[in-house]
Amino acid sequence: MTAASLSVLPRPASRPLNPCFSSGPCAKRPGWNVSALANALVGRSHRSAEGRARLKDVIDRSCAILGVPEGWRVGIVPASDTGAVEMALWSMLGERPVDVLAFESFSALWAQDIVTQLKLENTRVLKAEYGSLPDMAQVDWNHDVVLAWNGTTSGVRIPSADAIPEQHEGLVICDATSAAFAMDLPWDRLDVVTWSWQKALGGEAAHGMIALSPKAVQRLESFQAPRPLPKIFRMTNKGALIEGIFRGDTINTPSMLCVEDALDSLKWAEGAGGLEGLKARSQANLAEVTMWVEKTDWVEFLAQKREERSSTAICLRIVAPWFLALEREDQTKTVKKMLAILAEEGIGFDLASYRDAPAGLRIWGGATVEAADVRALLPWLDWAFAQVVPQ
Repeated sequence: MTAASLSVLPRPASRPLNPCFSSGPCAKRPGWNVSALANALVGRSHRSAEGRARLKDVIDRSCAILGVPEGWRVGIVPASDTGAVEMALWSMLGERPVDVLAFESFSALWAQDIVTQLKLENTRVLKAEYGSLPDMAQVDWNHDVVLAWNGTTSGVRIPSADAIPEQHEGLVICDATSAAFAMDLPWDRLDVVTWSWQKALGGEAAHGMIALSPKAVQRLESFQAPRPLPKIFRMTNKGALIEGIFRGDTINTPSMLCVEDALDSLKWAEGAGGLEGLKARSQANLAEVTMWVEKTDWVEFLAQKREERSSTAICLRIVAPWFLALEREDQTKTVKKMLAILAEEGIGFDLASYRDAPAGLRIWGGATVEAADVRALLPWLDWAFAQVVPQ
């Protein structure tokens, strides 16, 4: 779509059936309605036999779909993926030097917390601008390494397991919140993996999950963090792992409505073909956007390399010369105006790039989004952009 053709662009005829393209909380699974929560264990204790069974079911189904290896511990923890990552950082770091990859908002936040809150002086922050990954060759795998597998706010992902050596002395702590249930995770090369219900399966917010390799468990049981730990971060008691956390005995009270919703989405995922089916659905969404970008001259992928493009957090930058000539504040205002048009039309919601990222667009492409809805959205992006082009 060229600038000249934008000026005479007709109003698109087709509309997405589901206009929800938020990158978190994300679109519910196809066909979802509130009746999916009819059997929620409301008014009951999460510590009842039935409550524990529901929580354990979430853990077991998650492990089966993701292919978590035997011997790993997986638990439900407070405060979404953020809580799960912080739990790992505060509980495990300090024994070795730390390398942290910072290439978008959340990985930069982990770096900031390690340096300014944990105050770990022997820390290297390997940075990259939005759209790129840090140089993985610079990572010292004898150190503990903190990374995001997929940059939720940059649309850049680690392209393959080869980036991480199979043998490494330190722990690899992986924030996988926008990768889990949409991408392959190299479990044999990771030691701590975290995610949340609100991302690729469209679950409700506030709950996170953490997976620990035997090596990570050994660190927890042999290393006493040189700092006070609040209750919601404690995974050990008297030097031993609190095994109940990984059998459904949550640290604090979970929402049983959210638990029921998580079970509903996991059962849907099983019926959609498990991980392979989920990956295929997400890749189909990326393919729709790719075909559109290749014929559109006012937008590009934020990710510079094709093999590093996320299929979930699909981030785009606006490259029209008149737009690039604007000050950052005016770019942001222009995008907001464009997206307000789409929201008023009921075509697409929550499509703005993350506040710290370059002003542009972000389309969630996880498996709960239908490729047909992405296909229907894209002509509307052209149409809405035409409405904000200076005359």
